Amino acid sequence: MRIPLAGELGHLAGIGTVAAVLAGAGPGALDAQQDMSDVEITTIPLESDLFMLVGRGGNIGLSVGEDGAFLIDDQFAPLTDKILAAVAEVTDQPVRWVLNTHWHGDHTGGNENLGNAGAMIVAHRNVYRRMNPDEFADLMGRSSQAPRAALPVVTFDAGVQFHWNGRHIDVTHIGQAHTDGDAVVHFPRANVFHMGDTFFRGRYPFVDVDSGGGVDGVIAAANFVLERSNEGTRIIPGHGDLASPEHLREYRDMLEIVRMRVASLVANGRTEEQVVAAAPTADLDEAWGANSERFVRAVYQSLAGGME
Repeated sequence: MRIPLAGELGHLAGIGTVAAVLAGAGPGALDAQQDMSDVEITTIPLESDLFMLVGRGGNIGLSVGEDGAFLIDDQFAPLTDKILAAVAEVTDQPVRWVLNTHWHGDHTGGNENLGNAGAMIVAHRNVYRRMNPDEFADLMGRSSQAPRAALPVVTFDAGVQFHWNGRHIDVTHIGQAHTDGDAVVHFPRANVFHMGDTFFRGRYPFVDVDSGGGVDGVIAAANFVLERSNEGTRIIPGHGDLASPEHLREYRDMLEIVRMRVASLVANGRTEEQVVAAAPTADLDEAWGANSERFVRAVYQSLAGGME
């Protein structure tokens, strides 16, 4: 396994795009539909004990040290052995913790394998609820039952802090953003954030309204990180290359522009189909990608209920 410098990554981080589009499926649901035999895990050093791993699905964060490996997200179940091999290239310690940034299967698909291997899985309480709907008759929207070993064994509400491998690791829940269970992870000493799918670098995001997500929360997540960033901050997005605050600022500005345009149309009584037909992202699509209709619909759905 080659370990490139961050600037050499290029197209590799973009291979999670397909998984992101289908991210509404539950843990493991897509595994049987995809051949992952050709997927390679690429390891990007951020510091001597902190890494970004790229394969297929959501980008992974990895902290290593004497306490054991700490993973942020774990992609798909068929990739677990490859992910563990990449971890073994940089530490001889086992994976002790897996932190899920949200419940989608391209970020939690390896939970069952790692849970059975002894890792402790931690996530926001809404991740537990959406992965375990059999226990929650009041749960609304998108969810999918996961095997017991895949479920978080530790949950939090507003946030949680780890003191692990000589680092403070701050985890914060950001309201209703990509879903209703998103976590942003901060390594203060390293000046590194992992934003999960609250940040899709260089493309329109998937806002899972059916899982409690909303565009205002995605904007709030970007502002939360920007307010705590400086020129040296590095940001691991849920999908896309390693980013800087400038990349995140451009993304936030795009979100605010589209929100403003859609909100104006909603306030003037336009229906969802009329908003889509008005093409409020037409001048942005060349820079931000081909999924504008899905994004516009999500923004409309995020806003329409609150403006009725």
